[in-house]
Amino acid sequence: MNLLYFFMQASAGSGTAQYFLIGGMVLVFWLFMIRPQAKKAKEQQKFATSIEKGTKVVTIAGIHGTINKVNEDGTTVQLEVSPGMYMKVEKSTISMEWTNKINAPATADKK
Repeated sequence: MNLLYFFMQASAGSGTAQYFLIGGMVLVFWLFMIRPQAKKAKEQQKFATSIEKGTKVVTIAGIHGTINKVNEDGTTVQLEVSPGMYMKVEKSTISMEWTNKINAPATADKK
């Protein structure tokens, strides 16, 4: 409680308590907002580069399909959504979470 009182009692001549408070707010913002987003973006990028032919995927629009071909540019793939029906989509539109869920091994039913 004394620490809270210290921060609330910033005198007119000293702004160190205010600097500590602002620094603490920046630190909390970085820990809970910026760092997790950067980590998730890095994982998504790693996932997108590891996509290969034959992988079952789901796009962020909810389209299910199988990767038929990774194009030369490296940013697009040919997605087979139905036998003989192909779509060209960006790798960045493939959902990492949904793709991992459909490719996860089935769990045994608990009785």
